[in-house]
Amino acid sequence: MENKNDIFNKTPKGGKPKMFRFNLYWMYGLIFIMLVALYMTNDSSGTKELGWTEFQKLAQENVFDKMTVYNKKNLVEATVKNGKTEQVFGNMDVSKIGVSPKVYVKIPSADKFSDFYDKAVADSHIDTQVRFEEGDDAIWNFLVSFGPIILLIGVWMFLMRRMSGGTGAGPGGVFSVGKAKAQLFDKDNDRKVTFKDVAGLAEAKQEVEEIVSFLKSPEKYTELGGKIPKGALLVGPPGTGKTLLAKAVAGEADVPFFSLSGSDFVEMFVGMGASKVRDLFNQAKQKAPCIIFIDEIDAIGQKRTGSAMGNSEREQTLNQLLTEMDGFDGRKGVVILAATNRPETLDKALLRPGRFDRRIPVELPDLKGREAILKVHAENVKMEGGIDFGTIARATSGASGAELANIINEAALRAVRMGHNRVKQEDLMESVEVILAGYQRKGAVISPEEKKIIAYHEVGHALVAAKQKNSAPVQKITIIPRTSGALGYTLQVDEGEKSLMSKEELFNKIATFTGGRVAEELKFGSITTGASNDIEQATRLARGMITRFGMSEEFGMVALETINNQYLGGDTSLACSNETATKIDAAVVAVVKQAHEKAVGIIRENMHKLDEIAQFLLEKETITGEEFMEILNRTEE
Repeated sequence: MENKNDIFNKTPKGGKPKMFRFNLYWMYGLIFIMLVALYMTNDSSGTKELGWTEFQKLAQENVFDKMTVYNKKNLVEATVKNGKTEQVFGNMDVSKIGVSPKVYVKIPSADKFSDFYDKAVADSHIDTQVRFEEGDDAIWNFLVSFGPIILLIGVWMFLMRRMSGGTGAGPGGVFSVGKAKAQLFDKDNDRKVTFKDVAGLAEAKQEVEEIVSFLKSPEKYTELGGKIPKGALLVGPPGTGKTLLAKAVAGEADVPFFSLSGSDFVEMFVGMGASKVRDLFNQAKQKAPCIIFIDEIDAIGQKRTGSAMGNSEREQTLNQLLTEMDGFDGRKGVVILAATNRPETLDKALLRPGRFDRRIPVELPDLKGREAILKVHAENVKMEGGIDFGTIARATSGASGAELANIINEAALRAVRMGHNRVKQEDLMESVEVILAGYQRKGAVISPEEKKIIAYHEVGHALVAAKQKNSAPVQKITIIPRTSGALGYTLQVDEGEKSLMSKEELFNKIATFTGGRVAEELKFGSITTGASNDIEQATRLARGMITRFGMSEEFGMVALETINNQYLGGDTSLACSNETATKIDAAVVAVVKQAHEKAVGIIRENMHKLDEIAQFLLEKETITGEEFMEILNRTEE
């Protein structure tokens, strides 16, 4: 019968006795012991022991610079003056003597030494400094000799701990660099995230439901001989809910969830990243069925270059990840989910079938998705009855789930500042403007002349937009400066969701961007720097029409530009010759000029309306789209 109280004869799971494991603490202890031994066994190079009589003779010859008398030990330590070493040490090698050689002498007593010293000062006029100590300075000597080394070791240990992101020997510390830093969300100890917490990702949720079904009932698939995908790659812009979706999969399947970032595998020691990968999969096998989630996998999964200048540590980590994904049995229920914003940079070996079999897009939410996300985040906030989330959703086209959550939070903060008991519709609309343009700069000092120019500029945008077909309605016009740097802005909101834009719609949008500058030109006969952002956006749209959308008669359906990092801003680079690039520049200028001319024609025809609306805006500082259209239609009567 097994004795449960016998703690000395316990055998770990697996039947193997626990072996002694080397720890770096032992290395530091060994270094310390070696330093102490070195100090204790140090030879006496540079020192000499003298007899009392010989010492008195040398002292009277004034060869000592200073003396230290240790009363309790009846010992004197004397430092030899420069140039007097030969009198003391004879023909000894200079390299062994050192810079400040010392001698030691046993004295009869401190009183006897005092009598001798007083007589030597009177007779021989020696200038040696004498200091009396109760004990010896062995500890001080040790610190002086080895203190810098000890300090250096301490600093090195501290830096290693910080660079490894841990605290000592705990998880992630310098003494566990080969251990994975995965955060475990256990079904028994953590709040469960389900698909109810994920809104606006209907298509992505449908694709991962099969993974959930397998983790719940794997026998349904194994009986038919089917194989569940080992891994799924979630791709999309930042803030769209990739991590949240992965947690929801684990929550729905009711299995443990290992979460870590790709950067957690990056170490300063070669081979430690690969060790962490092995440790992660070992932990996962023990917790199976479970889910491993690697966020920002592009940190370790980038394409291998094969050049001598490549990152060998990262490539070793990637190779180990590929090996582990091939090595484990998918039937045991270990599913790997990964997320990235840069799928184009991943190694092809990582994306082949048998590793990351599926690629699940997690795109920016559409109108219906944005409204659903707003409602989910509003559940934990006290909201006023009758809130129109559809209006907020229409005003936030292109916003991610994280940005929508921030809008709800900003609305709650504003409600508190305004003294509201509940979040109102106006709080939500103002929070949208905060996210788009920043907070109001109520203390900004703007001269009346500049304020007038800003008013005409913004009304110019609104007027051109209102007089064109297929243009988004004006929602708001303001000349209150914002922290983003905008001195004013015109807010346009589409009534519905648009996935496609025609050539005419894009051209009208460029004309709207030029409307502010045109109003300045026609009203004041001069231009200002206020149109800088309008110029950038108009140029970007015009270039896109020619190089990417095939809306140029000269170039037609020819791709002249490539998009890099489509989920991270979509930086573009030309894919054409220098001669073609010159023609593209000329075509872009022509499109913007044509749109500018169209805006000039619209504002010339409606100068009296421009004046009336601008004066009203100067009085109110902020007007709604309804007020703008009411004045515009009234003037036409």
